[in-house]
Amino acid sequence: MPETPGNLGALAAAIEDLYARIDQLAVGDPDASAVVDAAIDLLDRGEVRVAEVTEPGEVIVHEWLKKAILLLFKLRAVETMQVGPFEYADRLPLKRNFAAAGVRVVPGASARWGSYLAPGVVLMPSYVNIGAYVGEQTMVDTWATVASCAQIGARVHLSGGVGIGGVLEPPNAVPVVVEADAFIGSRCMVTGGARVGRGAVLGAGSFLDPSIPVIDAETGEELSRGVVPPWCVAVRASRRRRYPGGDFYLPCVLVIKRLTEGERHDKAALNELLRAHGAST
Repeated sequence: MPETPGNLGALAAAIEDLYARIDQLAVGDPDASAVVDAAIDLLDRGEVRVAEVTEPGEVIVHEWLKKAILLLFKLRAVETMQVGPFEYADRLPLKRNFAAAGVRVVPGASARWGSYLAPGVVLMPSYVNIGAYVGEQTMVDTWATVASCAQIGARVHLSGGVGIGGVLEPPNAVPVVVEADAFIGSRCMVTGGARVGRGAVLGAGSFLDPSIPVIDAETGEELSRGVVPPWCVAVRASRRRRYPGGDFYLPCVLVIKRLTEGERHDKAALNELLRAHGAST
């Protein structure tokens, strides 16, 4: 685990101690709950985050925060909650005080306590799970989901129906990271610790996980698996593979254009580019 300074170090050590004996903890244990709730409150306010991208471009996972979330589920009982005309049965409350946080939340959207929504975030009818981080000015569009511990940067657009996968266990597993200024097209699925680089555009219907090859359309070179490079336009594709039973087409992601760093496509230009390659946003 990366070094954790000051009071955070003491809190992290307390979480590690509790996690080492998680099977011995009883639901509602007041002392354990106070420690765990303190960690979840930090996540909720965005003062800490489950994972972050370092300057060299590596993703660091703060395992103790994932362990705090797992402890929370162990310590909390299912309760019935009434929100207006709606009834919920869950272990966790929903986030509150959106106006004070500078966040716009349209009816039908919900975010769990322990997720962070930065100022300027807009939630259309959508869902954000505990441990997720959503950066400033990001749009989470209709029926999009941001699952547990996913990390979404600033000024990102998650289009309608996008599924951003989550991961809690094992605690050292890297969550999905979508970096700042990225555009994720409608009905994309980004799961299993995949990563979309800064300023990248991922065309509609793409599926990205650590097993999916990302290929340069100009050279045919496989650039990575599960990682879309920064400042590029990428679309769903498939490539033929021969097996004893015949030829089959397996999914991949194709990088069709490199962008100048800082370049942002307007919607019309982006649609025209993608249509030329048989894709869409």
